[in-house]
Amino acid sequence: MTALAHRRSRPSVGRATAIGASAILMWSTLAALTTLAGGLPPFQMCAVAFAVAFLVGAAGSLVRGRNPFTHLRQPPAVWLLGVGGLFGYHFFYFLALQSAPPVEANLLNYLWPLLIVLFSALLPGERLRWWHGAGALAGLAGTVLLVTRGSGFEGIRAQYLPGYLAALACAVTWSAYSVLSRRFGDVPTDAVGGFCLATAVLAALCHLAFEQTAWPNGPLAWAALAALGLGPVGAAFFVWDHGVKHGDIRALGAMSYAAPLLSTLLLIALGLAEGRWTVWAACVLIVGGALLASRDLLRPARRPAPQSSLPVG
Repeated sequence: MTALAHRRSRPSVGRATAIGASAILMWSTLAALTTLAGGLPPFQMCAVAFAVAFLVGAAGSLVRGRNPFTHLRQPPAVWLLGVGGLFGYHFFYFLALQSAPPVEANLLNYLWPLLIVLFSALLPGERLRWWHGAGALAGLAGTVLLVTRGSGFEGIRAQYLPGYLAALACAVTWSAYSVLSRRFGDVPTDAVGGFCLATAVLAALCHLAFEQTAWPNGPLAWAALAALGLGPVGAAFFVWDHGVKHGDIRALGAMSYAAPLLSTLLLIALGLAEGRWTVWAACVLIVGGALLASRDLLRPARRPAPQSSLPVG
């Protein structure tokens, strides 16, 4: 690589990383917007939000002079992963926020950065190290503290167990989707719009079959529902896809651990959750455990020692 090409490539990587990092900020608003949108049935909320997300992607393609339907021709495995990841994650997420206290469900969901690290260590050529296990134990301790509210197993509230399980399903679904997506790095970002459209259709069918329609009550709830599709359930997927494919994925992985803290702070600031000591302690354990488990990702790669130019012998 020439010096000129190197100077050009580094700004482009930095720009792609910054674009991908904007998804983390959008995702930190997901819990608050879902709560503000009111008690809409989960499938209905998925259908509306992902329909808006598809329109966001289609508009972006049209602005760039591309046909939004061109990239829908993808192998079945790509469709299964994309739709399964998006539809499965968000269904469980909306269900968790409606079945358990939002701050607790939100933090349980944000075990996904830790699970991504653990799942990545199981890929070919990788292996589990002591810091992976220690990080997992710290995350588990934070989860137990959050669910039991610091009172041991007597503090578990049975009425919230479905919500807790749904939040854990969120973490597993998203981490599995993220790790398996590495196999399809050549799939264009525009294909995400097709996944959003398919998710919206599936969610609408499930809503008609299993739920009673209920619309937001008031302008604030309507605005929150629209914002879901525009931001954390819409543009976030496109910018994240661009970032992980063209930016510094190690930096993006490290920055994603800020999402649970930002999300929790926003919920408490808006008066949608209570800031108890167990919440803050659980947040420290979960985020700290994720950082510890990603130790090998956060350390800068060692550069090979420069070889001497002096002749030998």
